[in-house]
Amino acid sequence: MSSIQESTSKVIARTKTDWNIPASIVSRRTINPIRDVVFKMKVTPNPEKEEISLALGDPTLYGNLNVAENCIDAVITQLKSHKANGYLPAVGAESARIALAKKFSTKEAPLTPRDIVVASGASDALGLAIGALCNEGQNILLPRPGFSLYQTISESKGIECRYYNLLPDRNWEIDLDHLASLIDDNTACLLINNPSNPCGSNFTRQHLECILTLCEIYKLPVISDEIYEDMVFGDNIFYPLANLSETVPILKISGLAKRYLVPGWRVGWIFIHDRNNLLNEIRDGLASLSNLILGANSLIQSAIPDIIMNTPQSFYDATNRFLEENAKLSASFLKKISGLHVISPQGAMYMMIGINVGEFKDIKNDVEFSEKLVQEESVLCLPGKSFHYPNYVRIVITAPVEKLKEAYQRINEFCVRHHV
Repeated sequence: MSSIQESTSKVIARTKTDWNIPASIVSRRTINPIRDVVFKMKVTPNPEKEEISLALGDPTLYGNLNVAENCIDAVITQLKSHKANGYLPAVGAESARIALAKKFSTKEAPLTPRDIVVASGASDALGLAIGALCNEGQNILLPRPGFSLYQTISESKGIECRYYNLLPDRNWEIDLDHLASLIDDNTACLLINNPSNPCGSNFTRQHLECILTLCEIYKLPVISDEIYEDMVFGDNIFYPLANLSETVPILKISGLAKRYLVPGWRVGWIFIHDRNNLLNEIRDGLASLSNLILGANSLIQSAIPDIIMNTPQSFYDATNRFLEENAKLSASFLKKISGLHVISPQGAMYMMIGINVGEFKDIKNDVEFSEKLVQEESVLCLPGKSFHYPNYVRIVITAPVEKLKEAYQRINEFCVRHHV
């Protein structure tokens, strides 16, 4: 037999008789809990009523909350310069990192450009931080209820999610005893979210200091998701976690999305707070992982110095006033509805509302409540199951006042119909 015939025989022997192209392990374990729950719901709106969505955490949805004009001008300037169209360093434009360090550095938590990684939105920043701190097979401590993307990112990387409880009767503070019970030698880090999505809560300084004490005891680094930083109202004060510790290493996550009302611009960042040089390998890891997409949007990155330095304080104040007024309206109206348990928000853009299922004759859980509310009243909210917290629903409070009033009136009529 010739060498050609032998090679052909070997190829034929290796040839498969049927096509078999399975999805990768990573893709199969990448699940978005919100979409997983919502896609299974029966959510056909009532055609006789205009749909009102209180489900999407996008402040631009109704067009009543808009980016400041100086931010638009900053982007136009960069666009016309023809200097912001190329690749930038994977960890972020130097001009952006210099500006961020100058803007957010404090005496308690100083920053240099080297301490900053610019990412493609806070979502990408979370992915980089989790990917740098956690190995496959380790566990990460996540809030319950909590933002579903934490699970999506972690489980896609083969990281075990352990959920610590938040306490609704204490404005969603962390149950620190429960948190401590979850820690073992395989725990890579703690993730906290303050102010909170979905809770609309804001931790006190005292509570943050208690969290840091626990982290010091167990030597746990922290990922602190602060994308809603300074979006608090009433007498509440936002405290950056890194300002309260000189010893616990912290990766702070934030970005333009919510405070500047531009979630689609997709630029976020990581601040590396590490006074004692405990995160040297993590710095290298973040830089390496940034090469996966070669950095965030060049145009918006280049506009960051103008955006964060020149946006007037009046813009932030107006946004917070609007959110505070909507929060008060929402709490006042919804607290009067039989069968609901309302926890007034302190910040961010959200409320969690308890469903006292025992008071309803034909609603057995939060998913069924959400389904029937859409079918009968065309009002959309997210069931608490999406956040690992059954018999609650999350609503977004950024809609215009008249939209909110109409939605709450429909919720009231719905609850009256189904109440025992």
